[in-house]
Amino acid sequence: MHHDDMHDEISFAQVGKPAPAFTVDAAVGQTIKKISLSDYRGKWVVLFFYPLDFTFVCPTEITAFNDAYDTFAAMNTEVLAASVDSVHSHMAWMRHGLGEMKFPMLADLTKEISYQYNVLVEEEGIALRGVFVIDPDGILKMAVVHDNSIGRNVNEVIRVVQAAQTGELCPVNWKPGDKTLGKA
Repeated sequence: MHHDDMHDEISFAQVGKPAPAFTVDAAVGQTIKKISLSDYRGKWVVLFFYPLDFTFVCPTEITAFNDAYDTFAAMNTEVLAASVDSVHSHMAWMRHGLGEMKFPMLADLTKEISYQYNVLVEEEGIALRGVFVIDPDGILKMAVVHDNSIGRNVNEVIRVVQAAQTGELCPVNWKPGDKTLGKA
């Protein structure tokens, strides 16, 4: 199906609205599992996109998210990585260079998830470096998209989840332990 045909029925990612749902194959270590966003209701989700397996900037980011996985897990937060590669490519990359990842690596082969989250570069058929924070009710709390030449700051993603979890208004540069501005 061409993307133009999907415009009527598709919901796009928009902060403050329900995050677009998906069900897709994922590499979980060396096994293939069906993963749905709805599997994570009741948990926070950090969904991040990267352009392609076996590329240069990507491993630094993916391993940084992997290194921070226990921090996210302690905050009731699941991390999901996504690219347009197949689960077999993800598993091969883990075996040959990337190392075992603690989070699922989604195979967005149809490019529909990338499209719904507004990160698809249609000419190249790859995703931009998008990162999305979704709350336990499935509401999108943060959407940040970088050009593929710019790596992300995992500590900032952690800070945003921590701020969102307060349920209060958090001022500029807020960090845990700082005063909030009270209830939203």
